[in-house]
Amino acid sequence: MIEQLLDDHHLNQEKITDLLSSLAVKGVDYADLYFQHSVAESWFLEEGIVKSGTYHISHGVGARAVKGEQTGFAYSDDLNAKAINQAVDFAKGISKHKTPQKIQTFHSVPPVAKYSGLSPLGSLTSEEKVDLLKLIDSIARKEPKVKQVSASLSGAYTEVLIVSTDGVYQKDYRPMVRVSVSVIVEHDGRIESASSGGGGRYDYRYFIDHNLAEIYTHEAIRQALVALKAKGTPAGNMPVILGPGWPGVLLHEAIGHGLEGDFNRKGTSVFTGKIGEQVASEKCTIVDNGTLANRRGSLTIDDEGTPTQNTTLIENGILKGYLFDKLNAGLMGEKSTGNARRESYAHIPMPRMTNTYMLNGKDSLEAMIASVDDGLYAVNFDGGQVDITSGKFVFSANEAYLIKNGKITTPVKGATLIGSGDEVLKKISMVANDLKLDSGVGVCGKDGQSVPVGVGQPSLKIDQLTVGGTEVDA
Repeated sequence: MIEQLLDDHHLNQEKITDLLSSLAVKGVDYADLYFQHSVAESWFLEEGIVKSGTYHISHGVGARAVKGEQTGFAYSDDLNAKAINQAVDFAKGISKHKTPQKIQTFHSVPPVAKYSGLSPLGSLTSEEKVDLLKLIDSIARKEPKVKQVSASLSGAYTEVLIVSTDGVYQKDYRPMVRVSVSVIVEHDGRIESASSGGGGRYDYRYFIDHNLAEIYTHEAIRQALVALKAKGTPAGNMPVILGPGWPGVLLHEAIGHGLEGDFNRKGTSVFTGKIGEQVASEKCTIVDNGTLANRRGSLTIDDEGTPTQNTTLIENGILKGYLFDKLNAGLMGEKSTGNARRESYAHIPMPRMTNTYMLNGKDSLEAMIASVDDGLYAVNFDGGQVDITSGKFVFSANEAYLIKNGKITTPVKGATLIGSGDEVLKKISMVANDLKLDSGVGVCGKDGQSVPVGVGQPSLKIDQLTVGGTEVDA
């Protein structure tokens, strides 16, 4: 589609080269153009009826010029020559010069694709998409306590062309699908809700071939039924065991953001200047890996055209590096790690995570549980907040259990985990060998931009953490 779109506007490689050269005037250190064409759809079911469906097409180009720490940026959702030239003229305004510079010869070496380059939108017919949502509804309603069901199916296909003054001329074709399930249950006047879902960079048929509609629906019901039995959470300092998979969102928020290059260049991260230092328990090795096949957070190339990679952030407790885009890497004397990401052509790229997770340890979950006399086992999280500068965080667990005398006992609700990312890392005393990645639901927000991400971890034990809660049933 993007090839046809560029052809329709007479934007061949020669014309694009001229535009880039015009953007890269004297005084500009680096410049790029980011062309994008996206198609997205969504279907929503409630009360057994598909109540809404949307279909959206968007395209445009972002023009960026970088001079030291300064960035000139403009975008256009119109690809005619006049509109693009206006965006280019605005972006290059950070330089007082008007003379174009010679740009490097383009080199287009296709990296190894991390996903299919085909659009997922036509992988099921409209009738099959509706049937998938109705299947979720029918499965959920077999549970007598389920009173309401909602489900959604969404897909997108994005094509990009990235050209830059350091010789990049790369295209990428990015599929994305997701299914979500929410249920409300009631028993003896008590009402609870829960949700589940997943997705990735594949097509809709993956959900059918792997029975994921049934799996996600049963998981949402399971969580809701557990919530019906949950008691109030006791507050205090106690050992906390985090389950595998989605609880890795705590690592993402409380630690991962602090390892992004822009925060460290500006000196606003708790991890600034600590490369080579012990910042975590020797049990901890954490990576950011954008190369995992078909994962929600994966990319073949980042949004500056750099191939993604598997970056070790912390190894056996030692801080090894940060996540970089080209701008922050250049200013810090480093190389890009392939972590430049942007929400769309209308946004500036910045260093962001892809799939961030802790590697396996050698302990077992059973041994962790047995080692705790009085503590908390947190399995799922709603979300939380973190202060990048201090590393302090607050996270809400939507599924957790008390541990008494080395055994998992009562489910509890209203548990909040309170601490500091750098301090928590040092209190991890056990890491299991049950690494699990999330099901593909992560969305990360930063400076007003949202991008898809992945998280994960094995089960792990934090020796002491502040737990906020209430002893009174909600």
